[in-house]
Amino acid sequence: MSQLETPLFDALLKHRNRHPIQFHIPGHKKGQGMDPAFREFVGNNVLSIDLINIAPLDDLHSPKAAIKEAQELAAQAFSADYTFFSVQGTSGAIMAMIMSVVGPGDKILVPRNVHKSTMSAIILSGAIPIFIYPEVDEEYGITHGISAESVEKAIETYPDAKAVLVINPTYFGFAADLKRIVDIAHASNIPVIVDEAHGIHLKFHDELPLSAMEAGADMAATSVHKLGGSLTQSSVLNVREGLVSVSRVQSVLSMLQTTSTSYPLLASLDCARRQLAVHGYDLIDQAIRLAKEARKRINKIPHLKVAGREKLHSSATFDMDQTKLLISVKDLGITGHQAEEWLRQNANIEVELSDLYNILCLVTLGDTKKEINLLINALQRMSQTFDSEACVKETEVNVPDIPALAMTPRDAFYSSTEVIPFKDSAGYICAEFIMVYPPGIPIFIPGEVITEENIKYIQMNIEAGLPVQGPEDASLQTIRVIKERKPIY
Repeated sequence: MSQLETPLFDALLKHRNRHPIQFHIPGHKKGQGMDPAFREFVGNNVLSIDLINIAPLDDLHSPKAAIKEAQELAAQAFSADYTFFSVQGTSGAIMAMIMSVVGPGDKILVPRNVHKSTMSAIILSGAIPIFIYPEVDEEYGITHGISAESVEKAIETYPDAKAVLVINPTYFGFAADLKRIVDIAHASNIPVIVDEAHGIHLKFHDELPLSAMEAGADMAATSVHKLGGSLTQSSVLNVREGLVSVSRVQSVLSMLQTTSTSYPLLASLDCARRQLAVHGYDLIDQAIRLAKEARKRINKIPHLKVAGREKLHSSATFDMDQTKLLISVKDLGITGHQAEEWLRQNANIEVELSDLYNILCLVTLGDTKKEINLLINALQRMSQTFDSEACVKETEVNVPDIPALAMTPRDAFYSSTEVIPFKDSAGYICAEFIMVYPPGIPIFIPGEVITEENIKYIQMNIEAGLPVQGPEDASLQTIRVIKERKPIY
C-alpha cells in the first residue's frame, strides 16, 4: 500500500455511494431522523458516513479489512510496529498504554505533573506511582519534562519498576533527551511509554524534536486531532514490539473504547495520516517559518517575551517545538488570564492556554501569514493599553516535597471518606487531588499523607491569589480524607 491511499475513507465512500437501505443504528439514518437545523448546519456528507461496524466497514475492535489496512499505513507513517486508532482521544490511549504494562501493586515511574488520565489509569490498574519531579522554569513559572539523570536515579532506587512514563513534548513544546531516557530504561529492561499528546507532527520535520518512536520508546499515545489535522477526539496509540505485548495492548484498548465507534473520527485519522505522510514536511515547514517570524516580532513588542531556544540547557529541556508560542505577559502588569480575556474581547482571538504569567498560542498546519499578522497587531495594541501598568515582575514558583504515599491511589479512591476542616487535616490521608498554578504540580493526590508543611504552602498560595484546582471545596476550608484511617508508616 502507498501512503497516498486512504483505505478506510475509501470504503466509507464506496458504501455510501451504494445508497443502502439502513435498518441499523444510528437512528438518524443518514440525517433523515435528525433535528433539521443541526442536519442543515452539519451537512449531508458527514451524516452519510456516520455508520456502525457492519461487515463492509470493518470493526475497530477486531480489524481485518479497511481499518486494519488504515492502521498498518499509520504504523508505517509513524515508524511504529503497530498503530491503533483511538476514538476515546489521547486520554483513552494513555489509559490503555498504562494499563497494558502495570497491574495491582506494580510500580510505575511518572512525572509529578502528569495529565489526569494518567492518574485515572493508575487508579484503575491499582499501580503504585513513583513520582519524579519535573524541571521547574522559574522565569516563565511553568514545568518542563523530567531529566535523564532523574530517571536514572529513580531506576537505581526502584529497580523493580515496571515502566517509565514520560511527557514528551510538554504542553509548552519543550522536549527532554528522550533517546537517552529510553536507553537508560532499556538497559534495565524497563519499557518507556510516552504521553505524546502534543507531538503528532514531530516525525515529519527534521527541525522538530525526535518523536517517541524515533527515540526508541515502546509506546506513545499521540493526539492526531491536536496538531495533525484530524477531528477532535481522534488519536493513535503507537507500539513497538518487544518489551510490551501487542495483543495485551489491543485487548486493554478494546476494553476502554466504545463499541459504537465513530466512523467520521476514524476516517479523519485515515486522511490526516495521508496528509502528514505526503505533505507533512511542507505544511509543517510553513508553520515553523510563521512561528519563527511571530517569535521575532513579538519579542520586539514592549513588555512581552516569547520562550525560545535560549531555554534549552538541560536533558529536561533538550529540544523544543518552535511552533508553540509561550508568551510571557507578567511585565505588562497583568496575568495571563487577563491577557486571554482582553484578546477575546478586543481582537476576537482565542488562545490555547493562559496561566498566571503567560498565554500559549499554537501555530499549526492551518495557519497563514494573515492569522500571524492579526495576532501581532492585537498583542501590540494590548501592550499599548497596559503600558502605564507595566513593571518588571518576578515569578513566584515554590514546590513542596512530595508527601508520603500511605495507600495506593486505587485503595484511596474506593475507601470510605469524610470531609474535615482543611486546617486540621495534617496526618490524615488525602482523598482528593489538589494542585496550585503555577506550576501545576499536584500538592496532594489520593492516598498521600497530608502534612502541616503542605497545608501552610497551599494557604500561602491562596493568600497570594494563585488558583487552586482539584478539591470539591474550591475555597479549601474543608478537604475530603480517608475516613477513620490514619497512615501506617
